[in-house]
Amino acid sequence: MKHFLVFILLSCQAIIAQVQFEARVSKTTLGLNERMRIDFFMNIDGDNFNQPSFEGFHIVAGPSQSVSQSWINGRSTFEKFYSYFLVPTQKGVITIKSATIEYEGKIYKTTPIKINVTDAVQQPRDPNDNNAPVSADNNLYLVAEISKTNPYINEPITVVYKLYFSYNIGITNFKELSKPKYNNFWSQNIDVKQLTVEEGMFKGERYRYAVLRKTVLYPQKSGKLEIEPLSLDIDVQLPSNRRDMFGRQLIIEDSKNVSAGSKTINVKALPEAGKPADFTGAVGRFDFKVTPSKTSLKNGESLDLVISATGKGNLKLFTLPKPVVPNALEMYDAVHTEKVDTPLSGMTGKIADSYTIVPQYKGNYPIKPLQFSYFDLESNSYKTISSPEIMITVLEGPTDTRTANNNASKNTVIVPEQFKYIKSKTSLVSTVPDDFLGSNLFYGLLFLPFLLVPIIILAKKKKEAIDSDVFGNRIKANNRLAKKYLSEAKKQIANKEPFYVALEKAMHNFLKAKLHIETSEMSKENIQEILLSKNAKPETVTDFINLTENCEFARYAPASSTAIQDDFNKAVLIIADLEKQIS
Repeated sequence: MKHFLVFILLSCQAIIAQVQFEARVSKTTLGLNERMRIDFFMNIDGDNFNQPSFEGFHIVAGPSQSVSQSWINGRSTFEKFYSYFLVPTQKGVITIKSATIEYEGKIYKTTPIKINVTDAVQQPRDPNDNNAPVSADNNLYLVAEISKTNPYINEPITVVYKLYFSYNIGITNFKELSKPKYNNFWSQNIDVKQLTVEEGMFKGERYRYAVLRKTVLYPQKSGKLEIEPLSLDIDVQLPSNRRDMFGRQLIIEDSKNVSAGSKTINVKALPEAGKPADFTGAVGRFDFKVTPSKTSLKNGESLDLVISATGKGNLKLFTLPKPVVPNALEMYDAVHTEKVDTPLSGMTGKIADSYTIVPQYKGNYPIKPLQFSYFDLESNSYKTISSPEIMITVLEGPTDTRTANNNASKNTVIVPEQFKYIKSKTSLVSTVPDDFLGSNLFYGLLFLPFLLVPIIILAKKKKEAIDSDVFGNRIKANNRLAKKYLSEAKKQIANKEPFYVALEKAMHNFLKAKLHIETSEMSKENIQEILLSKNAKPETVTDFINLTENCEFARYAPASSTAIQDDFNKAVLIIADLEKQIS
């Protein structure tokens, strides 16, 4: 009977035992070049284990599974682990989502865990940490070599990323954990077609090295600009202190995270002294030409006027001067062409604008000289090149008579109307004044206060209702802000960066007014979902999101006045379309 009671108690205890399924991490804050361990623990033998997606992390090792079961004082304990080693691929707060298992027909989930990932940190090895990899700290370095740290605006600089490694370790593979970001720079990556290992001096010793990446940068604003680092996860082969049965040294396969570190570039503004009025941002050394395809033609024929700049400098980042032609010559919009190469030393080549010109009348028509100014990096001074005047001769065609007609109109005499001061109709006014008492004005002023009282009461109630409508007032305020910023964007259409700042704010305030959302809800996925649910067309939603995302990039990328005007017109059309489509 006693044994029977013990069996019943143990059975009840097993029935009421709680199921545990949880995620445990070795650390919640780590550097971009550190690794962490995560264990998914359960106290039951669950089935169909589904790991989370681990977005923002790279799986270095895992999953490894371990199971243990023991009996202590007649009580059974069961533990099961799924373990992973992870390396972050981006900075910020990253959420590890839930893992799931199935047990006796029920689904169990772990609680999501937030991990704070900071900049890359130094990694001193803890000799008591059995999970730490064999150190390669003194044998492996990722270096960003910068050609110049204090350039002018639009002066080219180069960044070459080299991986140095000593002779006693081997490299088998590598993966990028984070790519370098060049905010406020125009950048051009140069393809490294094949990795080659060379020898060179580093820190006073001979190392092997490989060039991983080459980038040409053109700073677009002055001040201290930061280049965010390149980080890599590298598979390495490290020698151990053990040997095999033949006396050969054993090799350990492991991985190592390295970072080039962030770099600061002090960019100098171009000097104001001596800056020409027509300077459009050209920096380098150039040759400038204005070339007509022909200078003598008949009416109905056309000519091409080609304006070109050739040389070495920021060829893709400035605009060429526009010609001024007489009204008798009809000039069409330019066709822009570029033949530019970007080696490690910077852009070289030619850009050109070709204008098609069609004469309307017979005669000789001069095209005024054009001036092109640039900042010469060798002499640190501004230089200006002027083109000669070009005379266009139209041999046949109608004569321009507009000037003669204008002169004739100036000589026309207007005959005055001699008897205009004599009026054909008269209106007589009585000399006896009207009596105020009993007049319409008297009774109007008498009853006016009584008429104003109900109007004042209604206006007051209306104002109170409007003031109490916080939600409606917020929508009106956002609508006013959208109109204000669109108006501001239109004013700043000649200034690229202020224009795109105002345009982006206008688009966001329009959304806040139409969708009744706050700034914290302005994510790409949330906006797309809400707009589609309100019957907006998918192509309009895509155009809206693409335009708002392009505003940040376009502030620093080269853009012509035509492109800026197109973006403004596109914003007006998108807002008008969404006004009609959103229900």
